[in-house]
Amino acid sequence: MNGEAQGEHITFDSPELLFQILTPERWNIIRTMTGAGPLSIREIAQRLGRDDAAVQHDVLALLHTGVLDRNADGVIEFPYDAVHVDFMITAA
Repeated sequence: MNGEAQGEHITFDSPELLFQILTPERWNIIRTMTGAGPLSIREIAQRLGRDDAAVQHDVLALLHTGVLDRNADGVIEFPYDAVHVDFMITAA
């Protein structure tokens, strides 16, 4: 790694928790927000063709988990240009 920053990371206690939090709808939010800059819930919903209330529910879950951020203006951010997911399964 030569002393270079490797970026932020989020760890889940189990694969079950990962899939409970990162549902297909929430992955679509992350995909839509990757590299897009700050977006309002309405903008996210419009880009996804989803209902504002449903998107708000999913965004709040992602904010609570630390996947998304809210900036000083109160707008939702995913301040990354890429996402890498890594799994490790060990013997029980």
